[in-house]
Amino acid sequence: MDNFTYQNPTKLIFGKGQMEELKNEIPQYGTKVLVVYGGGSIKKNNIYDKVMGYLKEMNAEVHELSGVEPNPRLSTVHKGVDICRNEGIEFILAVGGGSVIDCTKAISAGAKYEGDVWDFVTRKEVPKDALPFGTVLTLAATGSEMNAGSVITNWETHEKYGWGSPFGFPKFSILDPENTFTVPKNQTVYGMVDMMSHLFEQYFHPQTNTPLMLNMQEGVLKTVIETAPKLVEDLENYEYRETILLSGTIALNNSLQMGITGDWASHNIEHAVSAVYDIPHAGGLAILFPNWMKHVLDVNVDRFVRMAVNVFNVDPEGKSDREVALAGIEKLREFWSSIGAPSRLADYDIDDSKIDEVADKAMARGEFGNFKKLNREDVVEILRNSL
Repeated sequence: MDNFTYQNPTKLIFGKGQMEELKNEIPQYGTKVLVVYGGGSIKKNNIYDKVMGYLKEMNAEVHELSGVEPNPRLSTVHKGVDICRNEGIEFILAVGGGSVIDCTKAISAGAKYEGDVWDFVTRKEVPKDALPFGTVLTLAATGSEMNAGSVITNWETHEKYGWGSPFGFPKFSILDPENTFTVPKNQTVYGMVDMMSHLFEQYFHPQTNTPLMLNMQEGVLKTVIETAPKLVEDLENYEYRETILLSGTIALNNSLQMGITGDWASHNIEHAVSAVYDIPHAGGLAILFPNWMKHVLDVNVDRFVRMAVNVFNVDPEGKSDREVALAGIEKLREFWSSIGAPSRLADYDIDDSKIDEVADKAMARGEFGNFKKLNREDVVEILRNSL
């Protein structure tokens, strides 16, 4: 494994009834609060009323930014930055899933920067300061509640990039499984695909002598695979929601990538696809990831054999290593399909008419991927195999 430094400053507050901790956490940072949320589901399930009630109890001056998109847009970030500057906001509270949190991270950094926050997303500049923020998580998926990463879409230019900064860690994140009870089945499925994809991105790394990381990653993968079919049939089961909620956080809070460098090529390709077509991020990952796996299989067949046997219980008896590896990839495809995830770009009415445009966007920063470097021809082939 590589040398590494690990630090995660986010305070994780987990469990039933923990939202009341807002009253203890927010006053440490200020009383002028911007609440950021999405399309309004938190108003239907009473989370909004609870949050506003706690803010009222602490005599906070509250401002709101609603309407954050599933692929959060730069234009919405700009609105939040303007509110923070004009109203003297001291603390931002993200109430929602990963998209809301990602948007909040960009607002937090942009509010302390004289230029355009897009400079951070495109890596022309790095944040030197940011407003403090916290989260109330309502969707198990991205892990953004306990990491420093964010993904923002510039819809005007059809660009979508991930970025990060040490200022991107929430001060605290409150995770109450009951707040995820009303997440519909399709969004629940997308969330589980997303967290599994994060695990696979880290699982396929080029470093050697990483048994602890591989074993831990496999453990979380198997936990999600065991729980997912039960949860989609019983969406208000507290124990299943609890297990999946914590799995999503652990999958991408950096604790599973000590000493390794994950691949992240599949995410980069998906960002290009959804920058053009605005499809659900995890839906795109469900389509692309197995095809990426087949494309890079020969880089390290042993890793794919290990996945097949340890994660998907493929019996290797009488099979070549390559046959075992391919069987594991097929098991992944079958599993995602069984819980309702898409398997082809055609499921979103996407054909081959814009493959070149998508490939160009994927290649905007040059060759990418750490398990295997991908060039434009690789990207086009993976996209064509995903149609």
